[in-house]
Amino acid sequence: MDLELSEDELELRDNVRRVLNAACPPSLVRSVFEGKDTGDALWERMAELYWPALGLPERFGGLGGTFVDVTIVVEELGRAVAPGPYLATVTQFVPAVCELGSETADHAERFLAPVAAGETTGTLAIAEDGRWDPAAVRAVARPAGDGWVLEGAKCSMLDADTADEAVVVARAPGTSGTAGLGAFVVSGDRLRVSARSVIDPTLRICDVALDGIDVPADRVLAEPGAPGTVDALHRVLDQATVAVAAATLGACRRIFEMTVDYAKTREQFGRPIGSFQAVKHRIADLYSIVERSTALLYFAALTVAEDDARRHEAASLAKAAAGDCQRLVVEDGLQLHGGIGMTWEYDLHLLLKRAKACEALFGSAASHRAAVAKSLHLLEDGTS
Repeated sequence: MDLELSEDELELRDNVRRVLNAACPPSLVRSVFEGKDTGDALWERMAELYWPALGLPERFGGLGGTFVDVTIVVEELGRAVAPGPYLATVTQFVPAVCELGSETADHAERFLAPVAAGETTGTLAIAEDGRWDPAAVRAVARPAGDGWVLEGAKCSMLDADTADEAVVVARAPGTSGTAGLGAFVVSGDRLRVSARSVIDPTLRICDVALDGIDVPADRVLAEPGAPGTVDALHRVLDQATVAVAAATLGACRRIFEMTVDYAKTREQFGRPIGSFQAVKHRIADLYSIVERSTALLYFAALTVAEDDARRHEAASLAKAAAGDCQRLVVEDGLQLHGGIGMTWEYDLHLLLKRAKACEALFGSAASHRAAVAKSLHLLEDGTS
C-alpha cells in the first residue's frame, strides 16, 4: 500500500485545482451564500470534464478511476468551498447503487450511466435522528403488490431538494437492529423535502418525509432482509465518510495556508507576527495536525480502493482525525487572523464554515472514536 500520490494523481490534483480556481472563485461562493447563484454552472463544467464519471467503471460510461482519484477531487472541492451535487452524487448515490444494486436487474446501467454523462444527480437517505448507523433506521418499507410503500423520515440529506434520484434505506415492519434492512431508488420529486438553514449554504442539507411513497419492483436495490445488505450499507458508508473527511481536510489545508501567508505579512511591533515564537508554535501545531489527517485520509481512501479488510476502521479514523483537525485549524486560524478573519469581505470565513459544516455529516469525531474503540473491544457499545 503506497501512501504517496503517483505522478498521475498529482497531475489530477493540479488540474482540478486549476479548473476550480477559474470556475469557482470566492466571488461565486459568496454569491451562493447570498442566494444570488445556485452553482449550477459549476456542475455543468464538472460534467463537461467528466468528473462525475471519474470513479465509475468504463462499462457504464465511466473513466475507470479509483476511489483515491475521487478523494483527490473531493478534497479540492472542499478547498474551493465548491457548491453543487458532486459530493452527494458521486460519493453517496453512486456507491449505494454499485454496492446494493442487482446486476441481473441492470440497476447499475440504468442509474449510473446517466450520472457518468452528467445528466443525473443523486443522494443517499439513511440518517435518522442524527445517526448514520444502519441499525438506527426506523423508516418502514411495507409490501404493496409487486412493489413497496415507504413511510418514515430521514435527516441530514445532501442536495435532497435538487437531486434527481435518492437511495432510501428502510426496513421491513416489525424488524429491528440489522435485520430486515432494504434499499430503494426514489425519484427526487416524490420526496417531501424541508431544507435546513445551515452555516454553509453551499452544502444543501435537508430533512425528508416519506409519506407513503410507492416504489415499483424495478426500483428496489435490495429487498428488506436480503443477504449481504448490511455489509453493503457499511461499505457505502465507508466511502461517504471518507469523502466528507476529504472535503473537511481540503478546507482545513486552505485555512492553514492562508494563516501562514497572513502571519508572514501582518506586522506588529515592527515585525511580522510569524516571527514571534508563540505564533510559530501554533503554526507548527497546525501543520502537524493537517499532515496527520492527510495521512489517515489517504490511508482510508486506499483501503476502500483496494477493498482492504481495514476499510471500516480506517474510515472512522480518517473522519475522527478530520474532525480534530477542523477544530484546531478553525480556532487557531481565526485567532491568528484577528478581527479580519470574521469580516464578510475576507474569504477565510467561507472556509471556516465549510469545515464546521462537514464535521456534522456522517458522524462526529467523537462518534467515530467510539466506533473504533468498540471495534477494539474497549467499549461495550458505540454510536455512529
